[in-house]
Amino acid sequence: MNRLFFQPHQAGLSKVQAAEHTLRNINPDVLFEVHNYNITTVENFQHFMDRISTGGLEEGKPVDLVLSCVDNFEARMAINTACNELGQTWMESGVSENAVSGHIQLIIPGESACFACAPPLVVAAKIDEKTLKREGVCAASLPTTMGVVAGMLVQNVLKFLLHFGTVSFYLGYNAMQDFFPTMSMKPNPQCEDRNCRKQQEEYQKKVVALPKQEAAQEEDAIIHEDNEWGIELISEVSEEELNSSGQVPELPEGITVAYTIPNKQKDSVPQVTVEDSGESLEDLMAKMKNM
Repeated sequence: MNRLFFQPHQAGLSKVQAAEHTLRNINPDVLFEVHNYNITTVENFQHFMDRISTGGLEEGKPVDLVLSCVDNFEARMAINTACNELGQTWMESGVSENAVSGHIQLIIPGESACFACAPPLVVAAKIDEKTLKREGVCAASLPTTMGVVAGMLVQNVLKFLLHFGTVSFYLGYNAMQDFFPTMSMKPNPQCEDRNCRKQQEEYQKKVVALPKQEAAQEEDAIIHEDNEWGIELISEVSEEELNSSGQVPELPEGITVAYTIPNKQKDSVPQVTVEDSGESLEDLMAKMKNM
């Protein structure tokens, strides 16, 4: 985010403070609540959970959605833990260290895989990511990649909150091949997060309690009424072809033909035969020229 909105005159401000200033200038009617702290510490984590559960537009009620735009796995795991415990839906996003790929992920506790169900290798191996970073070296950063990923995230948020279109559970972006993989991941029954396993059990109870859908009734035949443009639908298959009883070819199981080729019928017009005159082709051509 700091690559997209941070301005020179905001030097010295924290990211959240600079973000608030920029966004307030764009739309002063939006309400902002700024907290500049590390959510991975014990004291701040509890306050973070309290704001998720009671900091909605109507004070005392939970927020509608949590968006994760952090830049390290430790912070993502803290958000994942809080949302699993509260049963809070959230969206995770990130850009790779090579700056040319990224992803967004919708996480509904109990229904879809949480961040701990299929963690990155660094998290799964319980390696301190700080030990992987070389001193004085910063991961690559491209505002274009971040802009694409941010746009995908916001678009998915709008579809989710306003209930239109297809909401992606996972959407990736590879700038090198302009590749956008999408998938949905089921939660891991052996997830290390106990609250994730608990949410999975609650979700399964809801699924079982849902009324069973009745079998779909046969659809009525579509009737094409007359229209002012005089458009008619005419079958490309003739009555003769529909009622034909020609030879049926051998086909794999489950495949049938729409119609068979009609058997050839004897021509009703009697054939006329002539006797061979014995003349050569050259003689016949000469006669034709003289006609």
